[in-house]
Amino acid sequence: MTQHYTITRLGHQGDGIADGPIYAPRTLPGEVVSGTLLGQFLSDIRVDSPSEHRVKAPCRHYKACGGCQLQHAADDFVADWKVEVVRNALSAQGLEASMRPIHTSPERSRRRATIAVRRTKKGTLAGFHGRASDTITEIPDCHLLHPALINAIPVAGALALLGGSRKGVLAATLTLSEGGLDVAVKGGKPLDGSLELALAQATEHHGLARLSWDDEVIAMRSPPIQCFGPAEVTPPPGAFLQATKDGEQALLKAVSQATQGAKRVVDLFAGCGTLSLPIAQTAEVHAVEGEVEMTKALDQGWRKAQGLKQVTTEARDLFRRPLMLDELGKFDAVVLDPPRAGAEAQVAELAQARRPVIAYVSCNPVTFARDAKTLVNAGYTLEWVQVVDQFRWSSHTELAARFTLNPKP
Repeated sequence: MTQHYTITRLGHQGDGIADGPIYAPRTLPGEVVSGTLLGQFLSDIRVDSPSEHRVKAPCRHYKACGGCQLQHAADDFVADWKVEVVRNALSAQGLEASMRPIHTSPERSRRRATIAVRRTKKGTLAGFHGRASDTITEIPDCHLLHPALINAIPVAGALALLGGSRKGVLAATLTLSEGGLDVAVKGGKPLDGSLELALAQATEHHGLARLSWDDEVIAMRSPPIQCFGPAEVTPPPGAFLQATKDGEQALLKAVSQATQGAKRVVDLFAGCGTLSLPIAQTAEVHAVEGEVEMTKALDQGWRKAQGLKQVTTEARDLFRRPLMLDELGKFDAVVLDPPRAGAEAQVAELAQARRPVIAYVSCNPVTFARDAKTLVNAGYTLEWVQVVDQFRWSSHTELAARFTLNPKP
C-alpha cells in the first residue's frame, strides 16, 4: 500500500518536511507526496497534490543538477520563505526587527562558480555535482551563471586533460574579472616542470587573466581586477568574493546607509576591501582581516585609488584575537562581515565597547541571531534587517542589519 505524506514546512536546506520528521527534497508546504522511504528521507518522489506555489523549473538541468534547490517554487514564495527564515531565527532568540523588502539578484548573474571536472575515456565531464551525489551534470544552459562563465566551462575541461587524474575530481573555480577569466584549480596532479609549462601555455592559449594551481600562481597575463568603489583590487587566488555584483551592491548599499555620517569606521573580517574601500569615500577606515594576502591586496588597491580617505589594514585572527575595548573606542561605526560561524568572540567585545552604530552582514541567519541577542542584551536596538538573495533558487540566505546603541538611562 502506498504511503502518502503531507509536507508541513520547509527546512533550512530547502527540503520539504513531513511529520516524523521525513525529508522530501523539492517539495512544498501543503503538498501530498508519496515515494520510497529510506530512513528519514523520501526518494523517487511523486507529487500527488501539488501546491499552488509549484512552478515548472526554468532550467532544463534542474532535475539532475545539485546547484539549485528551489526552482520548483514560485519566486514570490521563495522570497517570502527566505525572509521568514531570518524572522524565525530572530524569534528563536526572542528578537524581532523591521524587515526591509528582500533584494533578489537576477538570474544568469553569478560571476563565480566552482566547476567539478572528471577525466573520462573520451575526454572530460565538467559541471555541477548532482544532489548528494558524485555524479557530474553538464550545465550548458545554466540559469544561475553569467553567460561568460558558462562559456568558460570548456577551459576547466582543457585544464583537467593537462593535469587532472582519472581517479579524482578537479575543482576549478572560475571568476569573472575586469582583466578576464581568473581560474583557481584544486585537486590536480602535483606540479612539475612539464606540467607547469603546459599550464602556462594553456593560460596564453585560452586568454586567461590568471591561472593558479593549488594556490600557486602559474601565470598572469593581466591582473584579475575586481572594482570596489573607485579602487581596483587584485585578490589573491581563491579569495572570498560576493557571488554576484548585484548582491554585492545591495549589501554595500545597506551598509552605507547603516554607517552614514560616520567619520571613523572599523571593518572587521574585511576580506579584500569589498566594503572598506567604497566606505572610504566618506570615512577613514581600519580594515581587519585574518588572511595576510587579502590585506595586502586591499592596501595596494587603496594606494592606487584616487579620492579615498585614509585606509589602514591589519592582519589578525578575529576568532582568537578579537579587537578589544580600548582598540574599538577609536571608531564611531563598526562593520562586521564574518563567515558562517558568526563572530561570537568579537561581538562580546563590541557589546562592552558600546560603539554608536554596528552594521552586520551575515550569510547565516542562525549565528547572526545569536550575535544579535548579545548586542541587544548589551543595550543595542536592532533597527532593521535587509535580506539579500544573491544565491537565487538556493536555500542560502544573506542579510545586512543595523544596530544602534540606546542612550543610557
